[in-house]
Amino acid sequence: MPTQSFAERIEPHPLDQEFALDQFRNKLLAWGKLNFQSFPWRVTHDPYAILMAEIMLHRTQVKQVVRVYIEFLKKYPDITRIHDASDDSVKELLASLGLHWRISLIKEMADQICNKFGSIIPQERELLLSLPGINDYIASAVRCFAWNYPDPIIDTNTVRIIGRVFGVKTKDSSRRNRGICLLSEKLIDQQDPAKFNYALLDLAHLKCHKRVEPECATCPVRSYCVYGGSMNIDIEE
Repeated sequence: MPTQSFAERIEPHPLDQEFALDQFRNKLLAWGKLNFQSFPWRVTHDPYAILMAEIMLHRTQVKQVVRVYIEFLKKYPDITRIHDASDDSVKELLASLGLHWRISLIKEMADQICNKFGSIIPQERELLLSLPGINDYIASAVRCFAWNYPDPIIDTNTVRIIGRVFGVKTKDSSRRNRGICLLSEKLIDQQDPAKFNYALLDLAHLKCHKRVEPECATCPVRSYCVYGGSMNIDIEE
């Protein structure tokens, strides 16, 4: 089949029906429950703990973050402790993660949360995005994992799954593509968005690989995925 644009797609997809969407979500949630990767920031709904984790995880491998994250929360159990701390003490603890620009932004962010929002991390997306170091992904992750808002988690890993499920060509910039955003909003489970997003991230890590062949034979949602098929749809920028 010739490459098509997103707008030109004519052939129906298994997820075009609402009952199929429900089946997709239920299968992914059931798989996610059995394959949940338990990291310290995943077993809490504390917005501060989740916010710190997401900032540390930005462009950093999980295995590097775990130890630093645990030590950081012991020393700074809430946002006011960062606000009251010296820049040097915060930098010393986070130095091993690299990306030194991020360390300065954490201190600035803590100062603004304390000064502007009474030490309470805001739930509103616009207010979160107004803080230093908070991008769309971090704002969505905090809102979803702390307060269970149905915000899609869109990064290179979830975009890869969406592209394969719908037969859509993706690239590094696709996480900012409106078509990808719409598909992500279509997929997310409104009742259990946090569990759904965790399952999607775990699926990307455990099954839907990037650098090696995906394990399609044991993928819980393989019956809804057109990856490897003849349909190859290109989302227009």
